[in-house]
Amino acid sequence: MSVPSKYRAIGDFHEYYSGARTAPYLTLFVGGNHEASNHLWELYYGGWVAPNIYYLGAANVIKYGPLRIAGLSGIWKGYHYRRCHDERLPYGSDEVKSIYHVRELDTRKLLQLRTQVDVGISHDWPNGIEWNGDSKQLFRFKPHFEADAKSGRLGSVAAKYVMDRLRPKWWFAAHLHCKYSAIVNYARESESAPSTTSLLVKAPSEVGHVMENTDEIDLDADADAGQPAKTTCNDDEIDLGMDEDDDVTGISKPAISGESSKTDTPQATVETKGVSSDLRDQLPAAFTRPALSSAPQPQFPEAITNERTHFLALDKCLPQRRFLQLMDVDPISVRSPVTSDTPCRLMYDKEWLAITRTFASIDPLTSPIPSDLGESHYLPLIEAEEAWVEENLVKNNQMAVPENFEITAPTYDPSVGLHPKEHPREYTNPQTVAFCKLLGIHNFFDASEDEREERSKKTPPVDGGGGRGRGRGRGRGRGFGGQGQGRGRGYR
Repeated sequence: MSVPSKYRAIGDFHEYYSGARTAPYLTLFVGGNHEASNHLWELYYGGWVAPNIYYLGAANVIKYGPLRIAGLSGIWKGYHYRRCHDERLPYGSDEVKSIYHVRELDTRKLLQLRTQVDVGISHDWPNGIEWNGDSKQLFRFKPHFEADAKSGRLGSVAAKYVMDRLRPKWWFAAHLHCKYSAIVNYARESESAPSTTSLLVKAPSEVGHVMENTDEIDLDADADAGQPAKTTCNDDEIDLGMDEDDDVTGISKPAISGESSKTDTPQATVETKGVSSDLRDQLPAAFTRPALSSAPQPQFPEAITNERTHFLALDKCLPQRRFLQLMDVDPISVRSPVTSDTPCRLMYDKEWLAITRTFASIDPLTSPIPSDLGESHYLPLIEAEEAWVEENLVKNNQMAVPENFEITAPTYDPSVGLHPKEHPREYTNPQTVAFCKLLGIHNFFDASEDEREERSKKTPPVDGGGGRGRGRGRGRGRGFGGQGQGRGRGYR
């Protein structure tokens, strides 16, 4: 878990993992930047982290009753976007952070969807979403957001790609520690886009409002914004939420035809003058923008018809913070009326399983990740795989997500405490084994004990915690996290 040793706290997740407690309601979540990343790594395709608590994986589409839910884990760091998932235990000080950075391959899979979803979930806000709500009020409560927003550096570019493609009725996010709402209106090329407005804002003071809690330990170090920003400098501040060199440049947008959205987002510019072609040629291949496919791309999917996405972000789960909102979500992905016979349990999604099989030959753990070949290349492959899913899974009633949680790592031992002398071990999760077997795909997240033992011999010393971070102004310092062991989640 990416957090310095002195800030570690066991929390209560270990009680749900061990079975001492059970979540009273089905809970779905995506991964963020303060998770037990080694546990989530075992469940790349999704799975139960505890009874009644389901992780959506690196990327996923799942069904619950009539609702179709898409999820994208991770936060945005442009310099890791095209990297593979090559972080393996034991993590170094860089890997404990890079493991939760969103990857292009996972985003690419979601961009192949051609039918409507109801709900989208990401940890990071979609890039630019702040301009589709009451941004002035947001910046009054979170003054340090404004510069990043105006330069196009606030939020996740990958999440924006996916939101603009899927256009769900609702998009939920977190990460920036304030409640905020917005509306994105979409229009086809032949239509004009109506103006955007904010959503669910009963009074201007509710947008982005953060109640001060003097007892909070803020791991992300974006200072409480209940009052105007002070200009004092704190050189000892450690910023765990803001990884260094947040970047949205150098990433070309996937080709998605027929889409437009109206927003007042200031356009960020990238200065490229003065960089000679000879100098660019000396850069590693990873710095080169992949060439887009020259084949004609299909039109924007006709089955994605929603033209208005409601965005809602909530605050941290702490006393006197706005972290909870109850709402009714009416499905738009189904044409037939919803009846009492509709099963309210988690079900696999037919189109998503087809996309998963289409990309199953790509090893997500090893570089290089093949370049995006474009929708025109993947579409016939996905259609063929969808026929396979229909014949082998749908007709055989194998679309229900099994409730097959198993404990893989030792449960929390209070006698060991929060500072174990050994690194955590890597495990093959039986849920991932079962999922790969169901789809008939190779499990890249399995390894022999000999291989894991060999890797452990190269283990660096156990990190006793991060060093001192240095920052200026409102929480832009940088710190370095250590590693934790066992199944316990602390602060987020």
